[in-house]
Amino acid sequence: MIHSTERLIFMNQPYDALLIVSFGGPDRPEDVLPFLENVLRGKPVPRERMLEVAEHYYHFGGKSPINDQVRELISALKTEFQNSGIDLPIYWGNRNWHPMLTETVREMAEQGVQRALAFFTSGYSCYSGCRQYRENIIAAREAVGAQAPLIEKTRMFYNHPLFIEANAERLRTAMSPWSDEERQQAHLTFTAHSIPMSMADRSNYTLQLTETCRLIANALGFEKDRWSLVYQSRSGRPQDPWLEPDILDHLKSLHERNIRNVAVAPVGFLSDHMEVLYDLDEEASLLAKQLGLNFVRSGTVGTHPQFIAMIRELVEERIGRRSCRQAIGHFGPSHDVCPPHCCEYPTGRPTTAANISNRDGSNGSTARQI
Repeated sequence: MIHSTERLIFMNQPYDALLIVSFGGPDRPEDVLPFLENVLRGKPVPRERMLEVAEHYYHFGGKSPINDQVRELISALKTEFQNSGIDLPIYWGNRNWHPMLTETVREMAEQGVQRALAFFTSGYSCYSGCRQYRENIIAAREAVGAQAPLIEKTRMFYNHPLFIEANAERLRTAMSPWSDEERQQAHLTFTAHSIPMSMADRSNYTLQLTETCRLIANALGFEKDRWSLVYQSRSGRPQDPWLEPDILDHLKSLHERNIRNVAVAPVGFLSDHMEVLYDLDEEASLLAKQLGLNFVRSGTVGTHPQFIAMIRELVEERIGRRSCRQAIGHFGPSHDVCPPHCCEYPTGRPTTAANISNRDGSNGSTARQI
């Protein structure tokens, strides 16, 4: 158990590392089912739905793009840090697949890290996107023991101006082949991962997403009647209510309203991983073609220079190099330390893969510093 007195001791230490905390994904076909079993452990998701999602991965060769994208993110951050004089090693640990978070925290302890900042590859507050990662970190630290570093997360950034600018630029690029008339008649469709209503009701997920969409739309000159926030990639039991409308139903609605030009922006995702590639580039794109829609999809922020600069700014806020905490719109900057009951899970806490033995029987030796 990590005690509060230990935290007070660590608080006197400067930050000496950055930890990128991500979801994880399979790197080869034989990883797909063990990975999905880790993801869905303790959750009421039918097995047939898991097997359906597995086919999405097999469709792309059994490999998720998310791990390579995190590597690219870390590479860009290392360059940004070097150019800005920030001397922090960068580590990477996942919730559901290698490098697993517990093994990364163990390696950090072995290499003498005492107090680290954590950046989550999730931009919005909800149980799965924030609190669960914090619980994963607590479990990993307890598994490592007394030598585990203190790990504190950076704040949420849904209304950071650089995040908004990066997303707006991605949309401008996506719409650039269109004529002026097509752009003037276009509808912006922002998408995010659907979550159970019981989870959404206990967080600011929809509030933050709506603000992000409003700010991006304003930056592009789109009035409220010309943009929508919709959801994708729902799982769970059919009888459980999740956030709606679904992207496919939304496209049908646009068709019925005689809207023909649709620009889809997956602002709920930071990189073009499996949900984006399959649910948007395959399913939504096909439906749009069948409906006769002029459909484009913007890239996620990924390694956009503005997004990388934003992460640097979040780090600078915490290491004492930046006093201004940037935020635009209706709400101010998010808290650094989450309130005790922030984003609680509605009916208990499911077991997660971050603090259990690896499903493939290995010892997790792929955890590493990047």
